[in-house]
Amino acid sequence: MAMGSITLAVAILSAIALVRELKRRNFLGVAVSLASILVFGFFGIMTLITGAPEA
Repeated sequence: MAMGSITLAVAILSAIALVRELKRRNFLGVAVSLASILVFGFFGIMTLITGAPEA
């Protein structure tokens, strides 16, 4: 549960960064933020659905 919440928090922060970089017209920052949203958002949602792997 904690791992999924942390990765979703990173995805939310990446979404904030995406908006900020769009305003600044920094397209490299937009690309990195978009990739982060996709990766961390997918991982966070799937972790919450299936459960975190046990160590």
